[in-house]
Amino acid sequence: MKWMADIDIRGPQKGITYQDPIFLIGSCFTEHIGNKLQELKYSVCQNPHGILFDPISVCQSLVSYIEGRQYGPSDLFFYNELWQSWAHHSRFSGMDQGLVLQQINASQSRAAEFLRTAKWLIITLGSSYSYRLVQEGEKPVANCHRAPAQWFRKHLCTIDETVAALDNTLHRLFHGNPDLQVIFTVSPVRHLRDGVVENNRSKARLLEAVHHLVGKFNRLHYFPAYELVIDVLRDYRFYDIDLAHPNYQATSYVLEQFKTHYIEPAAQELMDKIQQIIHARRHKAFQPETQAHQHFLASFEKKTADLAETHPFLDLSEELAYFRNGKG
Repeated sequence: MKWMADIDIRGPQKGITYQDPIFLIGSCFTEHIGNKLQELKYSVCQNPHGILFDPISVCQSLVSYIEGRQYGPSDLFFYNELWQSWAHHSRFSGMDQGLVLQQINASQSRAAEFLRTAKWLIITLGSSYSYRLVQEGEKPVANCHRAPAQWFRKHLCTIDETVAALDNTLHRLFHGNPDLQVIFTVSPVRHLRDGVVENNRSKARLLEAVHHLVGKFNRLHYFPAYELVIDVLRDYRFYDIDLAHPNYQATSYVLEQFKTHYIEPAAQELMDKIQQIIHARRHKAFQPETQAHQHFLASFEKKTADLAETHPFLDLSEELAYFRNGKG
């Protein structure tokens, strides 16, 4: 008896390798992928503006990196005792205006440099809803920063709007980086505050827009994170208590599918070896002075040193220092 529906996942002809810089941008699900890749020692730049949900915000952010934009005092506003940016997530907000700008512009500079040589761009779209700041001529904002609801108009982007914004951005990206490959995903996180029906309408528009573009360019790919959770797992036991965010089991399953279909086989083998070292690094011994634990540390020190020697592009210095220092 079959308990899960089959899904056809079409990965690229040549998958991701450890030598490929990977740029990630978009919703919170982007960071599930990005954090795992970063943990496994890939070269990663993720969400330089912070978490972004709608395609307009994603496109505006990418264009700012292409243009090498730097932000100034006029780009910030003061609210709730904090200097904030309508273009950025609240992780950049702070009480010191100069420090906020310094952090934003440092992130901008790194993103612009990284994007020029990135091999892969992973875009995860979360919602078709875009919030427009009424007092500034319906200016699209990436984050409302808990400002009063009457400051904004909630706009459901049409499929044509989304396609146009992404299409124009992609052309500019490919002009600046002709070797760039793009992977689109739609986040399986359910925006229930919009309403169940409204969330489904929003996701449907993203899916239609993305597939229109994937069919247009041979360097665009689609990874079905949304379908893997909604149609393959399709059970509330794979969601957190809020019934909106996929839980650890669901996220792990999706990441395993990404690894299988989008990572080169040689890189997959290396990921498994690095994962063993990371697990060992996290091991907390109750009796660290025992011979057994000292042997454990010595064994993983050798494994880590050997892996670093055969793969010099990996930064395993932190893990190597831990195993060496723990031996006393």
